[in-house]
Amino acid sequence: MDDLTPKKKRSRKGLRWFLGILIVLLTVFIYVRYYYVFGTGVKSGELNYLVYKGVIFKTYEGKLIQSGFRADKPGGLQSNQFDFSVVDEDIAKQLMISGGKMVQLHYKEYFGTLPWRGYTKFVVDSIVSIEEVRESTSMEEELTPFIMETL
Repeated sequence: MDDLTPKKKRSRKGLRWFLGILIVLLTVFIYVRYYYVFGTGVKSGELNYLVYKGVIFKTYEGKLIQSGFRADKPGGLQSNQFDFSVVDEDIAKQLMISGGKMVQLHYKEYFGTLPWRGYTKFVVDSIVSIEEVRESTSMEEELTPFIMETL
């Protein structure tokens, strides 16, 4: 009977080590997946909208329309859109009154989303600039001086 006692202690010690390593690995995984900043950058474009929505966790969600086009499939065109979330209420209020203006937003990119942080992996943390959208003049107004010179 005394021969079995060391094996029980050895197996309990091995189980504790295994559980300890498992908890550490799980903690590292959760940190990297949800809290590690994968990338940062600045996106600029016309602010389409910013809304405050959610069922349990209310978050600010927005969309930025960038200039240019991209093709997801050969022969297809689609405008560049940047979907983002905003955590800071002061930044959200500034963006809500800036709908339709050209904005430059600094953002952080995460690997995963958290319900209280927003629906997207991109979280805007500051506003770089807000500018009025220049009204584009018609082609006729731009070409009139050149047409008059050639006559």
